[in-house]
Amino acid sequence: MPHMAKQDGEARERWPWTEPSVWTERMLAALENGVKGGKWFSLYDKVYAPRNLAAAWAKVQSNRGAAGVDGQSVERFGTQAEKYLDELHRSLKEHTYEPEPVLRRWIPKAGSSAMRPLGIPTVKDRIVQSALRNVLEPLWEKQFVPQSYGFRPGRGCRHALRRVAELLDSGHVWVVDADIEAYFDTIDHSLLMGDIEKVVSDGAVLELVKRLLTQRVLDEMKTWTPERGTPQGAVISPLLANIYLHPVDLALLGAGLEVVRYADDLVILCRTETEARRALELLQQATKARKLTLHPEKTRLVDATQPGGFDFLGYHFECGRRTPRKKSLAKLRDTVRAKTRRLNGHSLERIIESLNPVIRGWFQYFKHSYYRVFAPIDAWVRMRLRSILRKRHGGRGAGRGLSNIRWPNAYFAELGLFTMTTAWDSARRSR
Repeated sequence: MPHMAKQDGEARERWPWTEPSVWTERMLAALENGVKGGKWFSLYDKVYAPRNLAAAWAKVQSNRGAAGVDGQSVERFGTQAEKYLDELHRSLKEHTYEPEPVLRRWIPKAGSSAMRPLGIPTVKDRIVQSALRNVLEPLWEKQFVPQSYGFRPGRGCRHALRRVAELLDSGHVWVVDADIEAYFDTIDHSLLMGDIEKVVSDGAVLELVKRLLTQRVLDEMKTWTPERGTPQGAVISPLLANIYLHPVDLALLGAGLEVVRYADDLVILCRTETEARRALELLQQATKARKLTLHPEKTRLVDATQPGGFDFLGYHFECGRRTPRKKSLAKLRDTVRAKTRRLNGHSLERIIESLNPVIRGWFQYFKHSYYRVFAPIDAWVRMRLRSILRKRHGGRGAGRGLSNIRWPNAYFAELGLFTMTTAWDSARRSR
């Protein structure tokens, strides 16, 4: 028994992110050792268990988010959380739970005039999805490949970007830069359910997943039922999206290819052009088998040592250098412009206070860029601030020329303005 306890403790250390009310020591042991036939039974009671629903509510509450079609906000739900959670528990247990329609909103794509759909489930439905994810996610985390980085515990953009940089440095400079057209909207429900049924044999869980996939959508006062896809914005969607692309990962890795995937953002890095062309052919076959389409214009082969390069997760890779892609720079500039309008009525100190988190957060993500990127951005931000000061002192035009003398860089440094060049130098010295 002491030996088993030690093993159980070790299993918990390897799965620290799992919900303990669901994934007990015995469950984790079964996860690691495998279950008979490779299929899991009797999972539904764990979905509606009060402790799991409470844990799911805590996650939804911390993520906040907008109200769904019922108009109920996270704050309003919180005022009677115990009552609402009990209602959810009983409706799930008695199989009377019916998800509300997903509220669809259209939001601009970064750096583009195009719009993309965002689905907003109700708070109650987000709790149910989170509780279901608590149960299902470890089953696939046991199977997912290391080359998949998106929306997975302990993984993120920085890990994917680091791997891309490592492969480029090791000579994998021919890149298949792939774009799956309208990925989240084209996931085939039958194929996805087939993938889930290979692992889960609990009919009630499968029925709940089907209900969430066919959850009605309210778009501009019209309600319709989707026949494919999973709504972006739903708690369960990232997991379902990774499950759906898992066979593609296996096909590419089975061919010995170096793949880095973050959700539907995918690059394959090869040593030669011939290898890259074969990789593209295999990718086309694998995505076609999943009833997906590679964008004919955005999917291409790139020699990363030559001008042109490729974008991945906000970065641009070209000729051995990493820089923020144009859309990333444009998004930062748009945010700074909104905070530094010349007729801004706030004090300069307050403006800088609102700017600093934006600039600091952007730098934290892009700090691995080529160092010459940062000085022009710092100069542009100071120019925006000088324009405000110039306007307030009766001047006109941009904050250049004599404005640089009247309000030198040291003036803004004394007011606490965060500058990327200073942060980059400090990081370089610490390294």
